[in-house]
Amino acid sequence: MAEELKSRKEIPEELTWDLSQIYAAEEDMFRDAEEMKRLAGHIAETYKGKLDAPERIEACLTEYRRLRELRDLVGAYCSLAVEVDYYDEYNQQRMGKINRMWDEINSSLSFVQSEIMEQPDEVIRGAMEISSGNKCYLRAILRAKPHRLHPEAERVVSALGQSIYMAPYEIYNIVKLADIKFDPFTVNGREYPLGYSLFEDDYEYEPDTAVRRAAFAAFSRKIREYENVTAAAYNTNVQTEKVMARLKGFDSVFDYLLFDQEVSRELYDRQIDLITEKLAPHMRKYAKLIQRIHHLDQMTYADLKLPVDPGYAPEVTMEGSREYIEKGLSVLGREYGEMIRTAYRDRWVDFAQNKGKSTGGFCSSPYGSHSYILMSWNNKMSDVFTLAHELGHAGHFRICNSTQSVFDTEVSTYFVEAPSTMNELLMAHYLMKTSEDKRFRRWVLSCMVGNTYYHNFVTHLLEAAYQREVYKLVDAGESVQAPRLSAIMRDTLEKFWGDAVEISEGAELTWMRQPHYYMGLYSYTYSAGLTVATQVCKRLESEGEAVAEDWKKVLAAGSTLDPVGLAALAGIDITTDAPLLDTIETIGSMIDEICELTEELGE
Repeated sequence: MAEELKSRKEIPEELTWDLSQIYAAEEDMFRDAEEMKRLAGHIAETYKGKLDAPERIEACLTEYRRLRELRDLVGAYCSLAVEVDYYDEYNQQRMGKINRMWDEINSSLSFVQSEIMEQPDEVIRGAMEISSGNKCYLRAILRAKPHRLHPEAERVVSALGQSIYMAPYEIYNIVKLADIKFDPFTVNGREYPLGYSLFEDDYEYEPDTAVRRAAFAAFSRKIREYENVTAAAYNTNVQTEKVMARLKGFDSVFDYLLFDQEVSRELYDRQIDLITEKLAPHMRKYAKLIQRIHHLDQMTYADLKLPVDPGYAPEVTMEGSREYIEKGLSVLGREYGEMIRTAYRDRWVDFAQNKGKSTGGFCSSPYGSHSYILMSWNNKMSDVFTLAHELGHAGHFRICNSTQSVFDTEVSTYFVEAPSTMNELLMAHYLMKTSEDKRFRRWVLSCMVGNTYYHNFVTHLLEAAYQREVYKLVDAGESVQAPRLSAIMRDTLEKFWGDAVEISEGAELTWMRQPHYYMGLYSYTYSAGLTVATQVCKRLESEGEAVAEDWKKVLAAGSTLDPVGLAALAGIDITTDAPLLDTIETIGSMIDEICELTEELGE
């Protein structure tokens, strides 16, 4: 039975991450924050109105780069403290103070990009020729020139900065993690506690159908009470993006959001359209299998997270997970293994479950420090896959940050999920080699389908399909409110699942549950990254360790290459349909084998 969540102060230290490895004390962070202000003043005084020669551009950007490094550390120290406890008012106030400081700095230094953009292309290219750590930053400026604003407009936009762009996301998180207070629910005279992480980490996988569906109903009733404020925050977010798209001269909000990803609309639409069309039949077959195994009267949306074999889901302790992950990812080399051991030993991971903590998982990799991973440990093998996934991000940016300048580490979101999902696949392939038992093999395959591929090719892909319809309305000059958002989500779910799954009352509120909608066109990139990862993993299986060395070169490249270039470096051509179609067929073949093994096991 799920237990009531504790407050953050009640959590044992060993389950939490150690932010003192960024700054030993808060005053050290504030000292760097003051250094940011001093450095910003120095840059403005020294270079404003003078960025008309390659040498001065290079000198200015080198100092500006140091400021960006400080921002990474200061920002991470403050924001990570907030992410684990949205009830902590002091940390929120501190984060707000740092955000306002950065907005002021950003505004005062908006001239840097504006003045460089005003220079003839040959001056900018001259600066690129004498630069190393600033070359990609200058390449991005050349690319963005057609969309530049007047320098004064850039200053105003920069001054508004965090206050405008981050406000919808902050409101969303405050509502979700601080304001919503869930009441317990009752099934057959027994009372059960309820919360965001309790629902998403426990009840969605609960084998007792009455409890699982009652939890879904109670959860949906409660979040519906907050649908209008959540919709208002989201509408503000997408309308702001549309305004910026128009100001910068883009034809659509899609073009504006894809510009920084360095991805064409063709690649974006392909990812959504092909998966929606080609994967849906396979997933409907999988849903029907779940219904049969669990003897369900009907397959509902509340039942989709059920495991194929609930009696064969071994519990894994946090300490026990280390051996699995070390062995599963050993193909990536000795240094990668040492990083994993260090992550456990030095508390890179926040394993705790507590009130006010962000749901799901993420990895933050501030330049100049190691990564920090947020997750909630539930003693399930799925947690091992989640941690392997986030360590994929940590490994990526450990290599990237140590190889590239801070300007060259902002990897396109189209590609950024490839290293993380690659780790999940490596874990599954390792596990399948440890036993020839049919039930074990079926369990591993179902972990891949029910966790790795479901999460990235279904959950996030359906978010992306829904999100595309929202942005089409925004592009047409319309706004979106809660009833319309729910209607779009329900339609998206019904089209994908067809008559195989009943879209339960409350499923349409799925749009309220993900923070990805406040991050531009991010949701679709999970399937894009996993497509690359699947193909690289196949190469690794057939060609051996040489592919692992190629993969490390990809990780080290950072943002010096666009997604097409990064994939090509890994030996994958994503300009064609072939990698995606092959990945969809790979998922389909896994589902077919799960069905065959189920028949052989007599279930």
